[in-house]
Amino acid sequence: MFGWRARIGQLYPSGGLCDFEPQRMAPPGVQFVTTRMTFRGTRLENHQHLTRAIEEHAQLLADAKVDLIAFNCTAASVVAGPESVCRRITEATGIPATTTIQAVLAALAAVRARRLALVTAYPPEVTAAEVRFLEAQGFEVADRRAEECEHPLQQASIPPDRWQEIALELKDTPADALLISCAGIEIASVLQRIEDEFGRPVIASNQALVWHCLRLIGIPDPVHGFGGLLRREFDAVAA
Repeated sequence: MFGWRARIGQLYPSGGLCDFEPQRMAPPGVQFVTTRMTFRGTRLENHQHLTRAIEEHAQLLADAKVDLIAFNCTAASVVAGPESVCRRITEATGIPATTTIQAVLAALAAVRARRLALVTAYPPEVTAAEVRFLEAQGFEVADRRAEECEHPLQQASIPPDRWQEIALELKDTPADALLISCAGIEIASVLQRIEDEFGRPVIASNQALVWHCLRLIGIPDPVHGFGGLLRREFDAVAA
């Protein structure tokens, strides 16, 4: 039976194609159940509008008796405010909720990172909004790179090896960790290689979301092949 240990509801942008990534990184018995939200571009206004019908979308996930609902869009959770997003979901469903940006912040705290190298798949104004958010949380973005994608299909079309190339352009940045921000990109297959070459912790949106959700529902299993975070190497710090 799918989800015999836990079912996690995933609210995911409609134009995105990488909703399979969290399931790929989940341990046996944990199922991600997905409902989509209208999202046909990656401009700031698209992210602002993503949460308009979030209660209705969350109620569809509640029909599947999920244990937790994860709003999986990093930039939109920044723009809408993660606390507001979670409150609206839980008020509509009675189910605990989290967001990608909350998972990212928890992961960065676990690896004790304050100075970041940042990779995004966003237009400039969206990357700028995320940088402002991170700086308001006390982080310093030491350097950054972006593939300035205008549509979620474009984000998903970039091969993992290209993300590895972009990430390693930042290898010499004096940073505590590398943050690869976007739930709409295919990155899982190269995360371990990036971390091995970067030489410091690598945090990616979907990877952080899986790790954070597993902690919230009390599943301690290490998952190998996707970096030290999911191997649970930093859980003692996060506790």
